[in-house]
Amino acid sequence: MLRYTALRFGLIVASFGVIWGLVRLHILPAGLGDSNYLWVALLALVVSAPLSWVLLRGVREQAALTVSQRVERTRLNLIANTEQEDAADDAARGDAARDSAPRTA
Repeated sequence: MLRYTALRFGLIVASFGVIWGLVRLHILPAGLGDSNYLWVALLALVVSAPLSWVLLRGVREQAALTVSQRVERTRLNLIANTEQEDAADDAARGDAARDSAPRTA
């Protein structure tokens, strides 16, 4: 997951650099007034989104698989722990029931 996040951030930074260069070369408009860096940042986010969808597909699927496996492992551990707790609770209740039952001798 960290790898995908780092690659995504790198793609945004690279997009920012390319778009900033295009704005400096007057190929793209510079925005209004002092909004130059905001314009470049927003455009970089918009451009990097579809690029990451295509370029980072394999990494994103691997991250999703890793998260899915962790969730499944956690779910199975919770089920196992619940079953152990239920068994211990049933055993404790059975012992308490036997101890409180009247003894006839």
